[in-house]
Amino acid sequence: MEGFVSAGLIGLSLGAQYALLALGFTLIFGILGVVNFAHGGFYLLGGYAAYCGVSMLGLPYPVAVILATLVTAALGYIFELLLLERVVEDHLATLILTLGLYLVMGTGVVLAFGPDAPLFQFPVQGVLRFGGIYLPLANLIVFVICFIALGLTWALIYRTNFGRSMRALSEDRDVAVALGIRARLMFPLAFALATGLAGMTGALVTPILSLTPHVGDPVLAASFLVVILGGLGSLGGATIAAFLVGLVEAYAAVYLGGSKGALLLFILVLIVLLVKPTGLFGRPIRGA
Repeated sequence: MEGFVSAGLIGLSLGAQYALLALGFTLIFGILGVVNFAHGGFYLLGGYAAYCGVSMLGLPYPVAVILATLVTAALGYIFELLLLERVVEDHLATLILTLGLYLVMGTGVVLAFGPDAPLFQFPVQGVLRFGGIYLPLANLIVFVICFIALGLTWALIYRTNFGRSMRALSEDRDVAVALGIRARLMFPLAFALATGLAGMTGALVTPILSLTPHVGDPVLAASFLVVILGGLGSLGGATIAAFLVGLVEAYAAVYLGGSKGALLLFILVLIVLLVKPTGLFGRPIRGA
């Protein structure tokens, strides 16, 4: 029983991480109609930005995480404003552009830091014990931070004029623009928010797992799984599906093994799509 609870706590921690990634991924699709293949790249850059802040600049780890969030948000803003904005109505061009950016990010990291994983460890070690229940302190801290970030992001989206403008653009861009919402101002800000969340997640998680030039690949795959399971464009669906995927992954890793766990996730998504092609939570924000 204790092992079951411990695995569940780890699953919730994974779910909070996936939820931050999926929120940004879903936000971009809902507002811009763009499937952002570079999302895993911003996660990667967040990890390396935090590593540079700690090892090269001598910054405290929390400051390095904030720096990584700001850096990836700024890069996302510039990328959307200067490049993506020019082809945002051409879905094929946006796919090629974001995929190309991801490849450039991975290659740039290899050229700058080499192919090997640098020594980057989470500053807090140890295990928290409640009777027979074990939870690594690092996972607990990351869960708390991610949960707070999720709450702040939801408050921003659903309790501020900025968030209302973003949701209006996602529902019907033409009507929103006719009502005076400046889409060309909102698009890069929304992209910056999404990439900042990805960068912050990378800065928090890579010291626990690993930091390599290819760490963005499984993150991109997980983001796709979560948003497809929850429903493309559905912010609530992405959040709930993220925790579901985190729990399934944690329990599968404990009771089935890693490769079987990945297979179980794909089977779960396949079953959901066969029963409900739009995902668990209805139609996307933008589209059908």
